[in-house]
Amino acid sequence: MGDEALQVVLRFFRALADASRLRILGIVADRECSVDELASLLSLKAPTVSHHLNKLKELGLMRMRQVGTSHLYSLDEEALRALSRDVLTPAKMVSLADDLEGGAWERKVLRDFFDGERLKQIPAVLKKKMVVLHWLADRFEPGIRYPEFQVNEILKRHHLDSAELRRGMIDHQLMQREHGVYWRTVQPAPVSQDSMP
Repeated sequence: MGDEALQVVLRFFRALADASRLRILGIVADRECSVDELASLLSLKAPTVSHHLNKLKELGLMRMRQVGTSHLYSLDEEALRALSRDVLTPAKMVSLADDLEGGAWERKVLRDFFDGERLKQIPAVLKKKMVVLHWLADRFEPGIRYPEFQVNEILKRHHLDSAELRRGMIDHQLMQREHGVYWRTVQPAPVSQDSMP
């Protein structure tokens, strides 16, 4: 699960991790209510109810319509169904751990093959080599054009065989080359910048 999707899940559970908000949802699922009505039903102050309604509105769970000077709130059932469908499926729950497992394995590969920032050897297994190549590709800024000598300088900080590493990044489309000038392709790296062993 990507960071953006994870943030949606977190916002969903944070918003619903409050007894008053759950009660508000229960009430407005049955009928429209004003802030004052909700405050009276829940024995809360109106500003507290407004605060809870704002949290639920941030998720898109509340509908509001104005009648005179009153605002009436009701549950947006379709938004609740969509959130439930997008958040509470077994596949989505499993995907919460996918990134952690993959990230842990990639960090282990980096620890195994690097001594600090120095690559001890280029992995022979393609899957492990790709982790190393992605990490190396992250040493290059997207949108910057690098002459070959500069690419070699950057790669030699990590391993002497800059030619093999350069070819690997080109072959696996992590970088592109034209007339001796290289640039990084825009691809999400599997390992974050902070994952250095």
